Amino acid sequence: MAKFFPLFSSSKGNASFIGSHKEGVLVDAGASCKKILSSLACNEIDVSAVKGIFITHTHSDHVKGLKVLSNKLKVPVFGSETTLEVLEHKELIPANVRTVPVNTQAIDCAGCEITAFPTMHDAPGSVGFHIHTADDKHCAVCTDLGVVTDEVKNALKGCQMILLEANYDPSMLWNGIYPIELKRRITSRYGHLSNEDSAKFADFLIRTGTTRLLLGHLSPNNNTPSIAASTVMQNLADFKINSDYLLGIAPTETTGGAVVF
Repeated sequence: MAKFFPLFSSSKGNASFIGSHKEGVLVDAGASCKKILSSLACNEIDVSAVKGIFITHTHSDHVKGLKVLSNKLKVPVFGSETTLEVLEHKELIPANVRTVPVNTQAIDCAGCEITAFPTMHDAPGSVGFHIHTADDKHCAVCTDLGVVTDEVKNALKGCQMILLEANYDPSMLWNGIYPIELKRRITSRYGHLSNEDSAKFADFLIRTGTTRLLLGHLSPNNNTPSIAASTVMQNLADFKINSDYLLGIAPTETTGGAVVF
């Protein structure tokens, strides 16, 4: 049975495990190797179950533990060609670890078919991932979006479960302590999705088959779980929560638990 384990999710660090307790894939490695291994153990997932590490982009909150973790697990690292080039240039992938570029063609790993789709973010080669599991389920990791493009919509259409970015509340951001340059970067086409943007996209996703939404990559300084959830639910007035859809918030750090889809 396919399960989605949100291990870490925030502006400080991101990593998710998708699959079963026997085998699956890790998407991003934005915490230390020690913390990622501890989070897997917390979910009763042995390290041998990780068959590949898929990297969405090169920002530190997605690759912080990659070098040590990939060296320990000796599993392939997947990403867009540009992402892999940057990681190799920065020596964040050990020379003895195999790298596999993921383009628009599906890649087979751990019984899953995994396809990358481009995202608008200020990191070269930034992508999200659509995962088709061995038991014929579809889910996706879709964070770090400046805007929702048609490519993103097409990639996520029909996914039963999605980790969707809801990074910031505009009022909290603009009234907060961040420098104006950083505020502009976050709200730009190459930044992050606001709660409102996430809510609008959520409506589209539910109308096209999504039943489980997990809001993620929340900013610890410019958002709260309650504000993010209430903003999305207000925009989904045409649907009934816990009947038409399920809504959750990905934890900053897992204490155990998964989304079954």
